[in-house]
Amino acid sequence: MTLMKEPFGKTPDGKAIDKFVLSNSHGLSASAMSWGATLLAVVMPDRDGRPAPVTLSFDTPEEYEKKHTYFGSTVGRFANRITRGSFTLDGKKYTLAANDHSNHLHGGIVGFDRVLWRAEGFEEPGRAGVQMHYLSRDGEEGYPGSLDVTVTFALTEEDELTFQYDARTDAPTPVNLTNHAYWNLAGAGSGTIEGQELELACPRYLPVTDELLPTGEVKSVSGTPMDFTTSKPIGRDLAKVKGGYDHCYVRAETGRTLERVAAAHDPKSGRCMDVWATMPAIQLYTGNFLGGVQDSAGKPYPRHGAFCLETQYYPDCVNHPEFPSCILRPGQAYHHVTRHQFSVRRPR
Repeated sequence: MTLMKEPFGKTPDGKAIDKFVLSNSHGLSASAMSWGATLLAVVMPDRDGRPAPVTLSFDTPEEYEKKHTYFGSTVGRFANRITRGSFTLDGKKYTLAANDHSNHLHGGIVGFDRVLWRAEGFEEPGRAGVQMHYLSRDGEEGYPGSLDVTVTFALTEEDELTFQYDARTDAPTPVNLTNHAYWNLAGAGSGTIEGQELELACPRYLPVTDELLPTGEVKSVSGTPMDFTTSKPIGRDLAKVKGGYDHCYVRAETGRTLERVAAAHDPKSGRCMDVWATMPAIQLYTGNFLGGVQDSAGKPYPRHGAFCLETQYYPDCVNHPEFPSCILRPGQAYHHVTRHQFSVRRPR
């Protein structure tokens, strides 16, 4: 395992950004920057040993600032949407920043993806990583309480990339953290992900309104285009889903144990990725709004040019008491782990 640290430009207000590159002996590497606790790139060999980035990314922090797509961002204080940017907690109404029409999305106008985190790399036997820390002050983007957050990225010799999220608060507050990596196992910029295969260990999903907010229903995927309980090409039923997939799937296991929730495979390159998580749900997003976004070389990423698998609580759960609660209270510890296991499959 190796760990390298290097400068990666500056924030809009002139503070230095650090970049960390984690690599193992199998040619797998992952890089991250302290601006937004952002996963910059995962580079992985295919079945013939040819490496390619399998996440969408930009080359400079300025592009992350201007082309706001949440590429690899740590999103919070609340990932996903909150209706009309408001909720009531312990009898008091809170109003958050509205940045998705009249709704609140991914933490607001200045969410965790747009702040500088304090970062420190570490090396251990068979494992290297970076730990990033941020203190979100009371009232930031309208949220109550000060939230002390640590996100740890770690890569192992077993080809595992883990995100670990830990947080504590001094007042009751919603907390729902995730990483917004965009995956294309054929290689970033290689085309759409419609031929790549996906399986989700999720028998139910949340129907949404035209504003992509949950209706409050929890429905079975059986017999619908939403069904990924058996592996299938992502594009098989894509045209049957209005706007494309941007839906929260409910995992089969109801506890908070680490379980496999997703498995993705690109038949052409042989690259595979299994996702394990402790959260009750996973958001599948198929890059429906990517069309027109350009990479650092000016080449546009196509619509459906990547997919996201965001492990999290249910969207808008602060306004749905029937959903699992995301409220963190003083004395409690928020702890969430997502693990990506990479491998290569040979043709049969």
